[in-house]
Amino acid sequence: MAKYDDFGNTDYDPNPVYLDDKTITPDTEDTVLDLEEGRIRPSDEKQWYVIHCYSGQENKVRHSIEQRIETMGMRDKIFDVIVPTEEEIEVKEGKRRTVERRVFPGYILVEMKMDEDSWYVVRNTPGVTGFVGMGNEPTPLRPEEVKQIMDRMSEDAPKVKVTFKVGQRVRIVDGPFNDFIGMVAAIDPDKSKVRVMVNFFGRDTPVELDFLEVEKV
Repeated sequence: MAKYDDFGNTDYDPNPVYLDDKTITPDTEDTVLDLEEGRIRPSDEKQWYVIHCYSGQENKVRHSIEQRIETMGMRDKIFDVIVPTEEEIEVKEGKRRTVERRVFPGYILVEMKMDEDSWYVVRNTPGVTGFVGMGNEPTPLRPEEVKQIMDRMSEDAPKVKVTFKVGQRVRIVDGPFNDFIGMVAAIDPDKSKVRVMVNFFGRDTPVELDFLEVEKV
């Protein structure tokens, strides 16, 4: 997970890194597997696996998998299918709205007992391009990875979508500096704070604001 420096007066990361959440593989490298010629290692333990699909079709593919589970009688081997999402607040033209964002675009999580039959049902669902894994077989997520994803989905407070970055000009849309234009000097995603340099009485003055108090010019 990306880490950030403390949001102090002089110590900040001028180039913050945001978690784009493309890397959800259990180990070091993703491989989307097409195992027509491979072998499946059966498991009696239900575990979470990651499958890849076309971005934008996650919900459609999830629904198709759920239909195949029912029609092919696989409830005893395939237990749950989820598209990880989280709520996000975005500010546009001074207006706030809450949107649902996919945490891992192009990926779906499936809880299942892996064998040739359950693999076949999931892998041959229209829209599924393969399992994510290492070597020649699907690799289940580690328990701590599953917990991290589930905790993220269950967070009560929606996150604020950041549309600006360090060095960009922004407009302050709330508070005593409303309508002032400034330059982003630092971003603290953990606290949802941004430091903006505002020209005030002929000199640049740092102002600490909430994400929702600024918008990109």
